[in-house]
Amino acid sequence: MSDPTELRADGDRLLARIEALGAIGAIVGADGSRGSSRLALTDEDREGRDLVVTWMRDLGLEVAIDEIGNVVGTRPGTDPTAAPVMTGSHIDTVRSGGRYDGNLGVLAGLEVVETLERHGVRTRHPIAVAFFTNEEGARFQPDMLGSLVYVGGYPLEDALDVAAVDGPRLGTELARIGYAGGVPCPAARAPHAFVELHIEQGPVLEAAGIGIGAVTGVQGISWQELTIAGQSNHAGTTPMAMRHDAGVVAAEIAVLARRLATELGGHQVATVGRLELHPNVVNVVPGQATLTVDLRNTDDDVLREAERRLRRQAEEIAAAEGTAITSRVLARFEPVEFDPLVVGLVEATAARLGHSTLRLPAGAGHDAQMLARVCPSGMVFVPSAGGVSHNPAEHTDPAELTAGADVLLQVLLSLAG
Repeated sequence: MSDPTELRADGDRLLARIEALGAIGAIVGADGSRGSSRLALTDEDREGRDLVVTWMRDLGLEVAIDEIGNVVGTRPGTDPTAAPVMTGSHIDTVRSGGRYDGNLGVLAGLEVVETLERHGVRTRHPIAVAFFTNEEGARFQPDMLGSLVYVGGYPLEDALDVAAVDGPRLGTELARIGYAGGVPCPAARAPHAFVELHIEQGPVLEAAGIGIGAVTGVQGISWQELTIAGQSNHAGTTPMAMRHDAGVVAAEIAVLARRLATELGGHQVATVGRLELHPNVVNVVPGQATLTVDLRNTDDDVLREAERRLRRQAEEIAAAEGTAITSRVLARFEPVEFDPLVVGLVEATAARLGHSTLRLPAGAGHDAQMLARVCPSGMVFVPSAGGVSHNPAEHTDPAELTAGADVLLQVLLSLAG
């Protein structure tokens, strides 16, 4: 092709890969929707990895696997000294996930490579397509662990020693599924740039009737696990005034988290996503409760204020019930601003291709926020139907998926020369 700016992705080919990967660990939602369950480093994750690596090799990519299990497939550039322009995301899911979260970014990267190959277009910089280990954090905490180790933000040995929620060490599971690679972490060389295509996972683009989001950054994330120690006792014979009910404390903290988000306003959100009671019996006062609190904000000062208030008021609630409370940090990431030039390039490219655009922050965590530590980074969002994600009902129209891949293709061509 004489003019690479006229290149476009093949939407049918992209969708076929999304369907094939989505069939691994396939689940069906209550409404009949089709999703996927591939928790990090499970047998399903291994099967998904094997399929994507096969596609990488079929496209002639040089495949490298590092010590934390990140997989990078690279298409050489014409300049052997140039650092690669990287794209990608993740293919692990939450337990009841959809088919697009993470997968779109990886498979659109492969679609970019195949389009360039079929049209004989070479770039000065290599183009690399990556998928990172344990982005979701559903089985191992913290989330985005693979990309965090990749950029040197978390010690490799500590990461390998992280225990899964179901028990095994990360390093043990990585070896078990055959993805304990030999490429050193952190990466010896930073990419020239990193761009991640992703579904929005929120309602903003669809509600505004916008086709492409130029992501300005990622809000800060604070994950805490709180454990309340009370006293198990008989539900019928223990007077209310003499109870030390861990369940009541947990319930009040859940309400507290919601109230804090409302009081602080703005971009502050709060979620209690996991709550476990012990002994979890209908006629026993709970003696122990464990819950997680997820706090997020684009302003780190406000996020810290939310953390302070939660800690202080949770301790007061626990003391009033005669229980003890302890906490541990599962993850803590400050807000990230993406490179203004990359954000501007995404916006301008989408407009050139005829798409309406909107600048907006990302509410969820993404591998791009880790890569932003070492190279100019940015993201492309496409709409999520109803703002639904982490759910088998997650959906983005094929035309919108293709539009996102077209923008990614042209952005990567611009960055890769």
